[in-house]
Amino acid sequence: MSRKQTVLVTGYAKAPKGTGMYEVYRHAGIVLELDPETGEILDVEFTFVTDLAKRFLRELLLGYRLEEDHDEILQAIRDQYLAPSSEAIVAALKGALQRYREKRASVAGTAGSISK
Repeated sequence: MSRKQTVLVTGYAKAPKGTGMYEVYRHAGIVLELDPETGEILDVEFTFVTDLAKRFLRELLLGYRLEEDHDEILQAIRDQYLAPSSEAIVAALKGALQRYREKRASVAGTAGSISK
């Protein structure tokens, strides 16, 4: 799929004090590249200090559909990402979902697509 046919959505939350994420970024951020027709996560990036954490969560979320699989995504993060920043990541993901839903709702006459 061409990058021109995808959408980028972001979400942010306050990072927990005492973590590397807080010291470097002050917030937890998530950037998702989505298929606008299905909401499938095609790529994802996080504001983590370590490449391992970035890669782990990227691989965890790829292929999920942001809206339809939202509860499953949150549970996977809570079950598999055992770090002080996990709830900040959950909050950032919820923010991204809210932004995605708002955009979809604001596009009149597209029947669920935000690509037009």
